[in-house]
Amino acid sequence: MTAAAFVLVDGKPATSISVLDRGLMYGDGVFRTIRLDAGQALWWPEQLAKLAADAARLGIACPADEVWQQDVAQAVAQWPTGVLKLVLTRGTGNRGYAPPQAAVPSRLVVAGPLPAWPAALWETGIEARLCALRLARQPRLAGIKHLNRLENVLARAEWDDPAIQEGLLLDEAGQVIGGVSSNVFIYRAGELLTPRLDRCGIAGAARARLMARAAAYGLPVHEAEFDLTALLAADEVLLTNSLIGVWRVAKLDRRVWPQPAIYPVVREFLHA
Repeated sequence: MTAAAFVLVDGKPATSISVLDRGLMYGDGVFRTIRLDAGQALWWPEQLAKLAADAARLGIACPADEVWQQDVAQAVAQWPTGVLKLVLTRGTGNRGYAPPQAAVPSRLVVAGPLPAWPAALWETGIEARLCALRLARQPRLAGIKHLNRLENVLARAEWDDPAIQEGLLLDEAGQVIGGVSSNVFIYRAGELLTPRLDRCGIAGAARARLMARAAAYGLPVHEAEFDLTALLAADEVLLTNSLIGVWRVAKLDRRVWPQPAIYPVVREFLHA
């Protein structure tokens, strides 16, 4: 944790958690990453709803909205523009995998600066690569933004070229799932497709927002299975997350998309 970050643990300023916290010991928890802009936590209702839904799927009691809002008010006072991370763990417990019967969840709120991305990335597009790591299928955890992100850590460790902004991930069957830190959309034949996330992957808030906005604006959007060949044949590849909003992929390994297709429209209505 950098000294510049502002951290709350259970609503109080802190710099540490218990070594017995199950989030640390087992990755037993969930999180959301949110952009702060001029004192506002962007897409707050969607983010909080997703946090609560993910926690429920793991059987973790989520604090009331008002509790999170009080924490966020403290964080925003320190970082009106930046990155906000909400973490909810099952709490502390004794050694062993069995969840404690009377666990008291722990909540962490961390605020800090945005990454220093060049503004040109939103205009000219980004360069991506295909990761060698393949995601394991686990339907029980599919879509959940849980704390065990070791696959993403190992995938991100595959490159250190600063020109490459993102890596794309396939599952063990060769289906496109997402980016290391993003969700994927492809545009072809007048419609948007995004990978099904019923076997693995993370269902991000920006992904859900884009799907809803696309439908509202009359742009067909569907969840589907597609492989790398279909992605490379697409008219456009888009990446979304809550910090970047949406980027278009200008280059993926040897494949180049020199001009945007639907990107300017998508970028506009995602933030409408």
